[in-house]
Amino acid sequence: MFVNRSPLTSRLLAAGVHFGISVAIAALAAWLVFEIWYPYPYREISGGRELFFIVVTVDVIMGPLLTLAVFDVKKSARTLRLDLAVIGLFQVAALLYGLWTVMVVRPVHLAYEMDRFRVIHAIEIPKDELKLAPPEFQRLSLMGPTLLSLRDFKDNKERFDATLTALAGVPLGAQPALWQPYAQAKSQVLAHARPLAELKSRFPDRTAEIDDALRSASRASDVAASTGYIPMIGRKDFWTALVDIRTAEVIAFVPIDSF
Repeated sequence: MFVNRSPLTSRLLAAGVHFGISVAIAALAAWLVFEIWYPYPYREISGGRELFFIVVTVDVIMGPLLTLAVFDVKKSARTLRLDLAVIGLFQVAALLYGLWTVMVVRPVHLAYEMDRFRVIHAIEIPKDELKLAPPEFQRLSLMGPTLLSLRDFKDNKERFDATLTALAGVPLGAQPALWQPYAQAKSQVLAHARPLAELKSRFPDRTAEIDDALRSASRASDVAASTGYIPMIGRKDFWTALVDIRTAEVIAFVPIDSF
């Protein structure tokens, strides 16, 4: 491929091949991040998209540029392979570090917290307290956020201690000792869900957006009578979760601050 070509052409061709391989690997990494760790709407709410693109952009550009700088057909095959191997290892290490950084701040739970939903991220949860959670929640998911809810406080002392911990920077929803299966909060979810018609009346210019969210969830916009809404707190923004007021199922999300 590189024989009988000018040195510049060979360098550009090698850098182009390297760029193509880098883009293919970045596409696989993007699938992992945006389909598994940060599915919609968490890629918007939790900021994973910006962090991932910074990491991948640097990685995809860095490797081919280094290849462009060191590739020379006049070098021995052994030296050239060694140079490219070092670049490849450096690039893979940078990508793995970037993916690790994105992973440790990933959203792991959508918690129903008293009268709202809160997105809980792995980095917010005190790891030494995970043993206090119900058995099914003691390992943080690597397959996308899971639903859970918070149980009632056992007594005023527990309420006070949990509140102090929240004020210290660990939200109630990130305190494993309070976790319980989402289904156990069904009555509270239904009690706090407000009619969807109210949301549309509060934000008349967002009605089409709300209807689009229902359609994207395979729900016709005319099912508004069986749909309610509950405010939702993310890392970056406030959103709104749409729930089925018969089952408490979370069916869609809209980027509206409904507090």
